[in-house]
Amino acid sequence: MHLRINLVTGQHMMMTSSFDHPRVRNSDPMTSWVAAGSAKDLAKAHATKIIQCLKDHGSLGKDGIAHFTGLESMQVARRLHELEREGEICLTGNVVKSKSNRLEREWKITPIQRELL
Repeated sequence: MHLRINLVTGQHMMMTSSFDHPRVRNSDPMTSWVAAGSAKDLAKAHATKIIQCLKDHGSLGKDGIAHFTGLESMQVARRLHELEREGEICLTGNVVKSKSNRLEREWKITPIQRELL
């Protein structure tokens, strides 16, 4: 859990990480628990790549992020909502063309202060 301050509203937020929550049910077999452990690490690695991509290239759609990170579009799509819940990224309100020429939502880094001064 960590404290964040939204630079727009000045609001303090206590945050827990979506990536720390289990990706398995209590009733699942042990093999699922092992797989969930490695999936959590993979999800964190993907999230880090997505955040860095948006910092480096500015606002992008899912397919643009996939292009610059080397991730599959589905891998990116699964992380976007988790990162939005974390307060790391947000929608711009714009749409951009996907690689299949369809419209998709555009994402950007959320402007927040990450450390207390």
